[in-house]
Amino acid sequence: MYVAVKGGETAIANAHRLLADRRRGDRNLPAITIEQLIEQLGLGVDRVMAEASLFDRSLAALALKQSRGDMIEAIFLLRAYRTTLPRFGTSKPVETGSMQVERRVSATYKDLPGGQLLGPTFDYTHRLLDPSLLEDGMVDQAVERPGTPDHVMRVSDILDGEGLIEPDGEMPEDHVAGDLTREPMEFPMQRDLRLQALARGDEGFLLALAYSTQRGYGRTHPFVGEIRMGLVEVELEVPELGFTVSLGEIRVTECQMVNQFKGSAKAPPQFTRGYGLVFGQSERKAMAMSLVDRALRADEFGEDRLAPAQDEEFVISHCDNVQATGFVEHLKLPHYVDFQAELDLVRRMRARHAAEMNRDIDKEAAE
Repeated sequence: MYVAVKGGETAIANAHRLLADRRRGDRNLPAITIEQLIEQLGLGVDRVMAEASLFDRSLAALALKQSRGDMIEAIFLLRAYRTTLPRFGTSKPVETGSMQVERRVSATYKDLPGGQLLGPTFDYTHRLLDPSLLEDGMVDQAVERPGTPDHVMRVSDILDGEGLIEPDGEMPEDHVAGDLTREPMEFPMQRDLRLQALARGDEGFLLALAYSTQRGYGRTHPFVGEIRMGLVEVELEVPELGFTVSLGEIRVTECQMVNQFKGSAKAPPQFTRGYGLVFGQSERKAMAMSLVDRALRADEFGEDRLAPAQDEEFVISHCDNVQATGFVEHLKLPHYVDFQAELDLVRRMRARHAAEMNRDIDKEAAE
């Protein structure tokens, strides 16, 4: 139960002014620009876009600036803006097989058709602070970005050619993709809705669940079949025109995990898949998503659901960081009436407890 707090409007306005002052910081330093955030803190911008479910680098950078770098606050801001946008259609599924690849690695095959492409990554750095970045840290010259072929074979295609991996499932022609943002959640979920929830789920939460599956809390023995990052084309089929229109290109990260499956009465021994796809360059999130996706498919393969990462309702109900933040942070709001009620209850319970203790003492003394 909440109660109105009188006279709080002025205090709130002052709090907003103080927040704006702290956001701006030292006036002797130039204000950070949206372009600087996009170009120099791109991975943070990518995470905001991914977990807000809105691909717009400028708006994501604006949210990041407005939130003073608080990722979840920025995600909340961008999601709130997203709800104001009109829906005018549904794009066709992006064809990641035709991705303009900027990075592509596999832990399963050393020699790949198309080769391994390391791209921009922290994987091979020494994790040592670079003092040169205390200054401008200008790179001598821009690094040339080599072009890639339009189609780079997937690792899963190699395994599929030998019949060693489960088929890349096809949806029925009459299947209508669900929309988690417009439909209430119901369990059990179809996989397309589940993947939507994971794609916008909190990276830290999914990372912890993914880690748990590797420590025995789930039946997984994963290999990174392939991680690829690059540009894919987004297309919209316009019925009035009778053909597909290209809306532009977006950068995404895709991960396919390969997991061993011993087989069942219905399926032979083979490899199974876990899948992750997120906006921007976000490999940790895509990997965690694919590991959790595979764990949540336990029922499909007749596996016992024993671990938290295999419990669909637990995972999906708690992976949304905006919802989780709202529920935790609402504790900061006034709960005066609730607390006074509990305070009165605890006092009465203590008085009753003391009376019972005194009776026991008197009884022992009498005996």
